[in-house]
Amino acid sequence: MAKRSITIAGHRTSVSIEAPFWQALGEIAAARAMSLAMVIAEIDRDRPQGINLSSAIRLSVLAWFREKEGGSES
Repeated sequence: MAKRSITIAGHRTSVSIEAPFWQALGEIAAARAMSLAMVIAEIDRDRPQGINLSSAIRLSVLAWFREKEGGSES
């Protein structure tokens, strides 16, 4: 588990997720030409109520790679 502090909408918060998820977030940010903080802010904004940010990040990473994998089969 790796914990990092980030700023979302002007507020500092800490996020704890496994190192491979941080790496995957970095890949997503690079692919989308966004900063890591921007990607996380977008996930935070779009997450369903009742899901914590760490879980939302994991689900978002999974969805992104599934979509990427599915898109390559077309």
